[in-house]
Amino acid sequence: MHDLTIVKFGGSTLGVNGNGIPLIIDRIKDISKEKKILAVFSAPLAEYHGKIRSLTDIALNIGELYAENKIVDVEILRDVYIDIANNYINSEYRGEFLKILDILYKQVIIALKQAIEYKRFVDVVRARTLAYSGEIAISYEMCYVLKSAGLDADYVRIEDWPIITDDNFEAANFLYQESLERSASLIALLDKHDIVSIGGFIGKTIDGLESTYERGGSDRTAADLAILLSNRYSVNIDLEKDGIVLSADPKIVNNNLEEINYLSYNEAKLAGMFGMKILDPIAIKEIEESKKEIPIIITDINNPKKCTIIKKESIEAKNPLKIVTGKKGCALVRMRLEDSWHLITSLKREKRYNDFINLSTYTINDTEFARLLFLDSKYVKRNERYIKAYDKNAVITYNRGVITLIGDDMAKIPNIASIASKTVGENGINILNMDAQEETSRILIIVNDKDENVENAIRAIHLEKNRMKSY
Repeated sequence: MHDLTIVKFGGSTLGVNGNGIPLIIDRIKDISKEKKILAVFSAPLAEYHGKIRSLTDIALNIGELYAENKIVDVEILRDVYIDIANNYINSEYRGEFLKILDILYKQVIIALKQAIEYKRFVDVVRARTLAYSGEIAISYEMCYVLKSAGLDADYVRIEDWPIITDDNFEAANFLYQESLERSASLIALLDKHDIVSIGGFIGKTIDGLESTYERGGSDRTAADLAILLSNRYSVNIDLEKDGIVLSADPKIVNNNLEEINYLSYNEAKLAGMFGMKILDPIAIKEIEESKKEIPIIITDINNPKKCTIIKKESIEAKNPLKIVTGKKGCALVRMRLEDSWHLITSLKREKRYNDFINLSTYTINDTEFARLLFLDSKYVKRNERYIKAYDKNAVITYNRGVITLIGDDMAKIPNIASIASKTVGENGINILNMDAQEETSRILIIVNDKDENVENAIRAIHLEKNRMKSY
């Protein structure tokens, strides 16, 4: 088997108008010395109305305005790529790419006109706008950037797209067998070239219509491509970021952060669910469901010798408490246990929704009740009627935050749950609920999402982290 690295570059690594591209070229040159590369690209960043934003967010904003019949300037959705071409594509290839860019831009304009006509920016219109103004455009362009740098590169054409999804256009689900049947063109490109570029986040339905994953979907693209190609290549996934995994979010905790060198699938999935921007937890879920074991590396693009390795099994660490993280904007649903089983089945099988946690049950007057912690209160708000259809007496509580302690071996730390709860209480934060389960490798502390309760609790527990060690 040939070695293949599926390397993903997010918007922050591409930078504003592609100012991170020189570093990306260096990384690809370095990796390609030993392995073939399938490079997955997210949309770049741009300055818009005085703020640095993802081009995806800019396109979403423009599309929503068009649906309200508010016509605004959309040139930024092309100008970013022209700037990149002028700076990083040589004269041999620049004209060829700019002709392709014109074709892609026309698709964006057509989709935006449809948003005006339909008075809605949803489904395939939304997906098509995001695809051709974002990941498709940058993946095509990066091929010409790499060729200009003297590398043997090609790109996956949208008409040969190997990621096939269902018809849930805005939160699509990967279809493995259908994607496998469409993978011949991708394999031919990989066999012929050292480097192949492809856009993340974007899929195509069986009928050939554009679709998108949820935000963070480029991680899923990398994972799904690894699943597709793992029988033909020895595959690993390399997610290039501005730093490796730390013991807490550096935007919240400033001192005594620990670099995390190893995580299990379970630990990384939990951390992603509960607020750490390591990778999309669904990416790991899909690898696990495929019954494959694919190593994932989080690489510091500024210092590639530093990395976090994510594997299926846990690797023992000096401190079994690896990560302290948290999530705001949660909601708690209380309902009869028997009814909750039906809701959970529907959420997972029909809606393919997994962004919730089933907490421990409780009993009142011989009736057992379930508690479901949803990590996105907006989703609950939109689906209140759907949830209460399973139990009309269900109680939904908003404005909840959750602090999460993560580590597969945390059970080795004496009194960790009591130390954590005591620490939070001593900082004047009222604990509304606590859920500690050895089997799930996490401790959840639920608080009122008010002011900086979540951030303050994370800081307090992280400060005590070094005292929470096994004997």
